[in-house]
This record gives sequence, C-alpha cells and structure tokens, in this order.
Amino acid sequence: MKPIGVRPAAAALSWCRSLPHKHGTCSSLLLLLPPSVLQFFSFGFRSTASNPQFRRIDFNNIKKLEDALSLFDEMLRMRPLPSIVQFTQLLTAVTKMKHYSASISLYKQMGALGIPINEYTMSIAINCFCHLSRVNYGFAILGSFFRRGVVPNVATFGTLLKGLVLEDRVPEAVNLFLKLTRERVCEPNAVIYGTIVSGLCRTGNTSRAFQLLRLMEVQGKCKPDTVIYNTVIDGLCKDRMVDDALTLFSEMIEKCISPDVVTYNSLIHGLLNNGRWNEVIRLLREMGSRKISPNVCIFNTVVDALCKQGMAELAEGEVLPMMRQRRVDPDVVTYTILVDGYCMRGQMDEARKFFDSMIDLCLVPNIITYNALINGYCKSLKMDEAMQLLRELPCKGLKRNVNSYTSILQALFRSGKCGAARNLLDDMQAAGVVPTTLTYCILLDGLCKNGRLAEALSVLGMLNSKGIYLDIAVYTAIIDGLCKDGKLESAWDIFYNLSSKGLTPNVTTYTVMMNGLCQEGVLDKANQLLVKMEENGCKPDDVTYNTIVKGLLKRERYREAMTLLEEMRARGFSADASTIEIVVDLLSAKSQDPAQLEMIKRILPTFKHGEKSIE
Repeated sequence: MKPIGVRPAAAALSWCRSLPHKHGTCSSLLLLLPPSVLQFFSFGFRSTASNPQFRRIDFNNIKKLEDALSLFDEMLRMRPLPSIVQFTQLLTAVTKMKHYSASISLYKQMGALGIPINEYTMSIAINCFCHLSRVNYGFAILGSFFRRGVVPNVATFGTLLKGLVLEDRVPEAVNLFLKLTRERVCEPNAVIYGTIVSGLCRTGNTSRAFQLLRLMEVQGKCKPDTVIYNTVIDGLCKDRMVDDALTLFSEMIEKCISPDVVTYNSLIHGLLNNGRWNEVIRLLREMGSRKISPNVCIFNTVVDALCKQGMAELAEGEVLPMMRQRRVDPDVVTYTILVDGYCMRGQMDEARKFFDSMIDLCLVPNIITYNALINGYCKSLKMDEAMQLLRELPCKGLKRNVNSYTSILQALFRSGKCGAARNLLDDMQAAGVVPTTLTYCILLDGLCKNGRLAEALSVLGMLNSKGIYLDIAVYTAIIDGLCKDGKLESAWDIFYNLSSKGLTPNVTTYTVMMNGLCQEGVLDKANQLLVKMEENGCKPDDVTYNTIVKGLLKRERYREAMTLLEEMRARGFSADASTIEIVVDLLSAKSQDPAQLEMIKRILPTFKHGEKSIE
C-alpha cells in the first residue's frame, strides 16, 4: 500500500539524515545508528514470493496469550513457513490483547530465525515499544525504515508522537510534529493533531494547544473536530480560564461543531471550581434542549460541589428535580453526598431524612453513607445516635472501618470522656480494625487536651517501641500538650530531635513551639525560631505571626511587635481578634506610654470590640 501524503523514499531518507544531532532526544535516534544497534532491530527483507504456499491459519481461535504462543510454535514447524502476512496477523492478535512485551519477544524471534520483516511488522513493534514507555526503541526501528528506503506512513509517526506524549516528552513531540509538517514528510491527520493538543493541555501549555487549533483552521486540510475542541476547552477550564473556554464553546457551536457530554462536563467542572452555580444550572438546562443527556456522574459532581460549599438546599431544590425530569435516577452516591452535605451544616434532621428515604427508594446505604451520618452526629455531639449507627453496621452486613470509629473517638475526647474513648479504641482493635496515624493523632491529642499528659507520653512510648510510624501531626500534638502543661524543656527536646526521626516540622509544629516559648516569656528564642523556619523553607502564616506579636505585646516589647506587624501586613496577613483585644486593653489603660500607644494605633486598622474602639 502506498503511504498517503509522503515524498519518495530517497527524499524521506535524506530528510531523516538532516535532523540535528542532539544527545538524548528522539531525533538523534533517527540518524544512521551504529551497526551494533541497528542489527538488533533491522532484519533482511524477503519477498513474500519466497513462501509461495499460503496456508490457511485460523486466528479466531486465539483467546488468550497461551493460544497465540502455541500457534506461533506451530507456524515455525510448518514447511514451507507461512507468509509474513500471517506472522503479522499473529503479532496483531497478541498486540490487541495488550501483551506488548510478548509481541516484542515474538518479533525478535522472527528476526533471529530469518523470517522476513515488512513495514507492517515493524509498525507493530514500534506500537508495542511506545505502549511500554520505551519510545527510543521505536525510533531505532524507524531508523531501519529509512535505511531500507521504506517510508513509514502517517499512522507510524502518529504512534511515535503518542509514545513521546505518554512519556511526558511533549516538547520533543511538538518539535517532531512541526518538522514533519514543515518538511511535508507526512500530512498530519486529526489523530496526530489530537495527540499533540492533548499532550500540550495535559502539561499545562493550553495556550500553545489553542494556537495549534487555530493553525488547523487556517491550513484547512484537517479541520478541528469535537474531540480537539473538547481537549482545549478542558485544558482552559483546568487552567481556570473558564471565560475563554466559554468563548471557544460558543465559537464551536457557531461553526456547527456539535458539543457532546464531554464538552459540557468540562465546562461544568470549570464553572463549579469558580463557584459560578447559576451558569452551571443554565448549562444543565441547555443540555436538555440539545438532547444531550447528562449522566448521573455529572449530576453527582454538581451536587457534591454545591454541598461542599454549604449549599445542600440548592442541590436538593434545583439539581434533584432536574435529574428526575431527565429520567436520571439519583443513586446511592447522590444521596450519600446530600447526607454528608447536610451533616456538614449540622442539619441532622435533614440528613436523617435523606438517609431514611434511601431505604424507601430501595437504595442500600453503604459504609460511606453510614460514616457520613455518624460523623454528622458526632459533630453535633449526639453520641447516642452515633453509637446506635455504629452498632447497626454488622446487622446491615456492613464491615466497620477506621472512619466509622474515628469520628466517635474524636467526639468522645471533645466531650471529655477519655475512658469511653480508650474503651472504644480497644473495641476497634478487637474487631480487627487497624488504627491509622490519624487515629493515634486523635488519641494523643485528646489525652493531652484533657490533661492526661502522662498517659499520652506512655502511649507514645508504646507506639515507638512497636516501631509504628508516627507522622509530624502526632508529635505536634505531644509538643502542644507539653507546652500547655508548662513542660517547655521536654517539648523543646522532642521538637529539636524531630529530624532524627526523619520528620520535618510544618507550620503548625513551629507555631505550637513558638506559642510555648512565648507563654514562658522566652521571646528571643521564639523570634530566632521564626527566622529558622523560613531558612528551612517553611513559610509562617497569620497564626504564626499573631502568636509572636501577642507574646511581644504582653511583655510590653512594643517596638518589636510593631516591626512584626508591619512585616505581617506586607505579606498580606492581619492581626486576629485575640491580638486586637490585647491592643484594645492597652489603649484603655491610661498608665501606658502615649507614644507607644500611638504607634499601635498607626499600625492596626479600626477595630471595635464591644464598646471600645481603637479610633
């Protein structure tokens, strides 16, 4: 078969040799490679005429890899050997089953046995190497194409470009694509354009993908289709350029390129991420007018986004009726999201209503649904209801998991019921549920906050002796507990030795330690730690700054506090309510130095606290 849109083989070979030498790029592999490399891939061609007898072989019996391997062995025993066409059919069958390594192995055996190899066989090998993320080997075979004066077709180049994209070598893919286009070695088709556009969007280079779309329109040989538009629209939405995506969407419709469910899905996700709920609802309605049916996954995405923004009522009032109108039945996921959405708002009666209605609709709540409701009851400190649900799980054929216990454990500690929390932890382990790092963090944090520091340290020692990995959150909880108990030296020892445990303090760890130092009046050390954290690549946040500022103000070190407040403001942070309260008290104290108080008034914004005002 003559390749479409290509120049003569001699010209193509000349073009291949003209590629610039650049170590480590695919273009260098298109040059004349050393014989030792090419010998591995390049086998002598034999005319199919050398196998005049074309035996009929039934490839339909190949159902699994073992069938193909057995048939390959059988074909090797035939005399004369089957034609290269039949060996290629076998390779095709193996490749379609996605046994790429096996296909390459058979390809090598064919070469070693002197079985003739043609361009179709080599194209299969290139395809397999690309799927195995070994695209450089694919380019080595491409070199053998040109050595023998065989011009690869557009599909072969498309495979190599896709291989580069799959290996995240998008710049190389783009450069090769542009060279192919410029030198007219092959005429790129929609698949090749789609591969490059997809690669550019996936690597965050949506603007260049957009330029490529425009190039397709200008050249006119291969017009962008729905897939190309969808790819660019999705890239724009992910880059939070939703208005540009909507403009492209309108342009797509004007050019009579029909949007599909993928187009709307991308736009809906983009609008949801920007909180543009009204436009999301409009698009959902518009889909109906275009006779494009949103599936339950799209609706669930919308419901989830609304619930996470605290708008469960809007999800219930707008989205659910629309689903029923489109004859899309809400599923377990839909109701679980709504249960969780109302739980997040503390509206437990509404959450329970949706939970109970699932049973009426013959939808079976799963462990995620139960855990969402348990978590909601725990946040409202309705422990009896939460425990009842926990006991109910085995009766419903559901296995309790760590999340089922974690919410209740946290709520018990919050209620000061440490004994009940420890008992629940024992029950959890007896049920075969393995505690996670979060579980231990909740346990240690709860013990510390309830004044049971000795017990927390005992648990910590036990966990260390068992070699259980504990992350920085666990040690932060212990450091905080020690600081609040006035054991600053012990807290500092643990903080100082974190690196020996392979742990790096985060902003919360630093802030907790600084707070302990400030409470004990060790302000110079707290300031040094502030500098040190930045040197270690950890940026302070508003809580960090407020912690030290409050410590300085309480110790009447106003000038240092003012300097730090100015630094806060320069970084976009502001004083919090507790810091302002200290300032208000200082302004109200007539005994304070007026000059110092005037400095405070200049730095801090107007703030009213009860009947007091800075101004």
